[in-house]
Amino acid sequence: MGSSIVAKRGNGYLGVTEPISFSGPTELDVIKTRELEKFLEDAGLYESPEEAISREEVLGRLDQIVKIWVKRISRAKGFNEQFVQEANAKIFTFGSYRLGVHGPGADIDTLCVGPRHATREEDFFTELHNMLAEMPEVTELHPVADAHVPVMKFCFNGVSIDLLYAKLALWVIPEDLDISQDSVLQNADEQTVRSLNGCRVTDQILRLVPSIQNFRTTLRCMRLWAKRRGVYSNVAGFLGGINWALLVARICQLYPNALPSMLVSRFFRVYTQWRWPNPVMLCEIEEGTLGLSIWDPRRNFKDRHHIMPIITPAYPCMNSSYNVSSSTLRVMTEEFQRGNEFCEAMGANKADWSTLFEPYPFFEAYKNYLEIDITAANEDDLRKWKGWVESRLRTLILKIERYTFGMLQCHPHPNNFSDKSRAFHFCYFMGLQRQQGVPVREGEQFDIRATVEEFKQSVNMYTLWKPGMEIQVSHIKRKSIPVFVFTSGIRPSRPSSAPASVDGHSISKAKANNMVQACKSNETCNGDKIAGAADEAAVASSNYHLFEITECSQPGYISGSSDLTTKLRKRQMEDASESNRADTKRVCPLSNKSLETVAAADGGGDQLGIGSVNQLFKQAEPVVIKNISGNPSTILEASLEGFDDHQLQTKDENLVEAGNGCSDIHPTAMNIGTQVGSSQNQNLQNGYMANGAVEELEPAELSVPCNEPPAAATQRKPLIRISFSSVLRTAGRSK
Repeated sequence: MGSSIVAKRGNGYLGVTEPISFSGPTELDVIKTRELEKFLEDAGLYESPEEAISREEVLGRLDQIVKIWVKRISRAKGFNEQFVQEANAKIFTFGSYRLGVHGPGADIDTLCVGPRHATREEDFFTELHNMLAEMPEVTELHPVADAHVPVMKFCFNGVSIDLLYAKLALWVIPEDLDISQDSVLQNADEQTVRSLNGCRVTDQILRLVPSIQNFRTTLRCMRLWAKRRGVYSNVAGFLGGINWALLVARICQLYPNALPSMLVSRFFRVYTQWRWPNPVMLCEIEEGTLGLSIWDPRRNFKDRHHIMPIITPAYPCMNSSYNVSSSTLRVMTEEFQRGNEFCEAMGANKADWSTLFEPYPFFEAYKNYLEIDITAANEDDLRKWKGWVESRLRTLILKIERYTFGMLQCHPHPNNFSDKSRAFHFCYFMGLQRQQGVPVREGEQFDIRATVEEFKQSVNMYTLWKPGMEIQVSHIKRKSIPVFVFTSGIRPSRPSSAPASVDGHSISKAKANNMVQACKSNETCNGDKIAGAADEAAVASSNYHLFEITECSQPGYISGSSDLTTKLRKRQMEDASESNRADTKRVCPLSNKSLETVAAADGGGDQLGIGSVNQLFKQAEPVVIKNISGNPSTILEASLEGFDDHQLQTKDENLVEAGNGCSDIHPTAMNIGTQVGSSQNQNLQNGYMANGAVEELEPAELSVPCNEPPAAATQRKPLIRISFSSVLRTAGRSK
């Protein structure tokens, strides 16, 4: 990989393509950047010098502790005294701290690198854990040995630490160890490779950006924006810190001489036009010499179902955003569009930075929500139970998408809430809406009882489950959102004269009036309308909810990729490729070159004035962005060749069966309208499958016995049904 980077530097740029523009900042860019830096400082994103010194002292102390630890276990294993004195371990940092974008009170992601005789289970999670537990300055010690990336969490003198462990195939760890070299991965186990990946990726990002300072300021901005807009959470299916860092780094490569204000604007401009699932990459994917698995949809079938690939730059290159679902991609795409609109308004001096960072009004954006409540018997159990449930929440989204063929979309809130009146309690919320742009048909219904029950069973199979660990999933209306979720503790009023808000965006009063309500009937259950007396038996025997999901889309907004299939994806890529080539011939003679190169090819540098050149840049930039983000990459294009529909269908069915976890749960358990069901099933028979239909399950999940009852007491099955027939009737009467 090092040789690849050197070659790129020799060509004068970083990345897999030439930059879009080498232009430097204008006077307005300088002013806007100063305003942005002031805004970030006022938002409290920078730690004080005292806190910075405290963090350095904690890291130094931690490095001393692991050195003492490795000598102690070496002596206990019978090594001679000379070997004991040479035994060594080292602490490395990664994540936001290593990138230089951490804020006050943020965790420090750290990695302990130890020798081959220092085991993870006995030595790291037992001996080192016991050493830390005996230290008075260490509090909240919580080992998570069975995680995908095993970690030990604790506070050291008030500084939160996430400590990972990597066991190298070396008897002695040199003090000047360079973990960026691929040789450190030789004979390493999977947990070590994953643990090393964080440090290796972080260091590689810093090597692949043209200006570290501009990168850091821009990344601080995007992290704050993502948190304010509710799209910062890898666990919830959005993007985490490393994902946002990779996206920002790519923009820095495409605009190497731009200041942060311009980089923020171009971030939204580029990713609004990005044609997923084309991957975002900072460098070419290399095979490596160790035979480790890399992201390669040509060979790995599951990689073809990743709908928003963001590839890590260090070997082994992986997709860092496999958690993204079609629903969460839809939300992020709409937020990119909103950000782009506000940046264009700021360029015209019609908006300021504070407008861009307005919090997303999650509890005003939807009419229907799922509420997931969890409780435990004590604080320690709640912490473990909470971590486990959070790691499984995205599977509920994937199951709902799969069982409704992507027609019911979920918007998870990235944060949890706690009702202080209840002991040891947390809850999570998901907004629900029908897929945008799909006509409503008579009698269309979704029954996700089996989906919710399957999710609860999978959660209750937690290996560390204890009595008192409970989970409840229920449907609530917007008007029934509990007050403890609001910061002020008071439910905000909704003025009837104000424009309605959908997905955080204002809509016209006329459109709001056209959004008709369903659920008109003579009976109620838990405050919700239900349809007819025929369902009274169901109401009596289950937690029954009938609610509407109305069209909630803005014109011009790009919906998620929920209806893309492998075959449709290939067809769209071919069409886009042809369209891009035609546009390139007409507007941009050098499609893979920068705007400056295009201008020079047209004689712009010599024959045109500065104003004409700038105008040419403005016209050519969308085409260059389209060619960079729209054309399928070689690796993705090749992956879709030579794979017929029958193979697609067979593999999809096998993966869906594996994803279900239990053979007695089948997608047909949902109650979906006959017209929709037959149509979608026909699509499956033709080899079509929605993106996001395959959830990635870890080996431990696949080995869970399906015939064992859940550890917790079985709860009533909530019937969450969406009916559109009354919507049609109401709409017909309103005409």
